[in-house]
Amino acid sequence: MISKNIRYLRRQENISQEEFAERFGVSRQSVAKWESGESAPDIFKCRDIADYYDISIDVLIGLPLEDQEVREESSDGKYIFGMVKVGDRGQIVIPKYAREVFDIKAGDRLMVMGDTEKGGIALAKVSLGNFFGKKGDK
Repeated sequence: MISKNIRYLRRQENISQEEFAERFGVSRQSVAKWESGESAPDIFKCRDIADYYDISIDVLIGLPLEDQEVREESSDGKYIFGMVKVGDRGQIVIPKYAREVFDIKAGDRLMVMGDTEKGGIALAKVSLGNFFGKKGDK
């Protein structure tokens, strides 16, 4: 996973292997080997890369940064669905598996919530009846 993530991070910045190598004080050949999976950076380079891109080492080595769907579920019903990329106009595509789990269909309404202290955004499927009451409710 780390090889794909390093390649993804480098390509997201649109920089060459040489430029990436210079940034982290290694040779271009080292970066090429990391990206091919032939070798991996040591823990100190992993920390440097993760710090530079403001991600955790766990994410760097373990989760796909590309727009791939992940299906990780714990026994308590909490999921990790993967990473999505924000488009030019702020749009995102909710992964198919997430739409299936939460029965989200075209035309459904989603509430967007956020917590600036924790740096997170959450989506919740809602119906207008939940907020405005059903006919006859006061």
